[in-house]
Amino acid sequence: MDRRSFLKKAGIGSAAAASAAAASFPTPAISQGTMELKMVTTWPKNFPGLGTGAQRAADRITALTDGRITVKVFAAGELVPPFESFDAVSQGTADMYHAADYYWLGKHTAYAFFCAVPLGMTYAEQSAWIAYGGGQELWDELGAGFNIKSLLCGNTGTQMAGWFKNEVKSLEDLKGLKFRMPGLGGELMRQIGVNVINLPGGEIFPALQSGAIDGADWVGPWNDLAFGFYKVAKNYYYPNMSEGGAAIALGINKGVWDKLSPTDQEIFKSAAAAENSQFYADFNANNAKSLNTLINEHGVKVSHFPDDIIDALGKAAPDVLASAATDDIGKRIHDAYLKSRDDYRGWSQVAEPAYVRDRARVLGS
Repeated sequence: MDRRSFLKKAGIGSAAAASAAAASFPTPAISQGTMELKMVTTWPKNFPGLGTGAQRAADRITALTDGRITVKVFAAGELVPPFESFDAVSQGTADMYHAADYYWLGKHTAYAFFCAVPLGMTYAEQSAWIAYGGGQELWDELGAGFNIKSLLCGNTGTQMAGWFKNEVKSLEDLKGLKFRMPGLGGELMRQIGVNVINLPGGEIFPALQSGAIDGADWVGPWNDLAFGFYKVAKNYYYPNMSEGGAAIALGINKGVWDKLSPTDQEIFKSAAAAENSQFYADFNANNAKSLNTLINEHGVKVSHFPDDIIDALGKAAPDVLASAATDDIGKRIHDAYLKSRDDYRGWSQVAEPAYVRDRARVLGS
């Protein structure tokens, strides 16, 4: 993905035009038993993983309903600016969004728990909480206040901690650095002395290039390679202690959702669940290939964050999480999330990590 193409498609600087387009667009269009729905996203059209996942979800809904319900995808800036997607769906100028719910902290801080939070859940744990730990019911309750019904519709898996122009050898090296990071993860970094700046994805590369920021997180090897961050920064760190499994949401206008028949509601749920699984598989497959490309073709140095940084992040995390519990629903989401995280933690630590570690030992790599 060419960076200039991304900036153009993301619609940076075109807020007024996009808002005007949204205001003139009726929702939803219903004719002779068919329904045409508009999906807005916070991604460029067909951007690897994120944009293509949104398009797959839309296409799957159309296919499963034999075309009775068609979903047209509008990339970031085509109908509304990316960070106005929530309001567009809430107010009914769009029918659904495909986005990371921690973008909506300005609406309610508890939305972060349905995407990614410091020391939070992995993909497997988050999926379990939403389906079997009461997470969906809490998500529905939170969304009802904003006229939105939400479904899991993707997960990037564990993300990388980010790109730095200079090596980071200790906690002291982070203090005062200008670093791009959104959500509660940004607040966590601020707590350990980082100067956090929140930028849309399309503004990260030029900010790194110009020196406006010293480092940035985005997603992982696949998307980071597409953005070309390796051209301006060669130090790539892991793990991201704030994004152990970043979930992507399909947010649906509640009025649209309530008009769907029970059968069509089940189709939407099934389409979102299928995309949740495929999205994660897509990221795992392409992150593996892209990491090799970054290392072997572009000379990127991949390093583990020093222990003193991990320890400082861990110490600051509980207070940052508690800051998201600003009212009754926020506190109940916070408490339920942490209980499920701790319930699942024992199994998560025993099973897969031990297998992967011992497999590497036996295979000699």
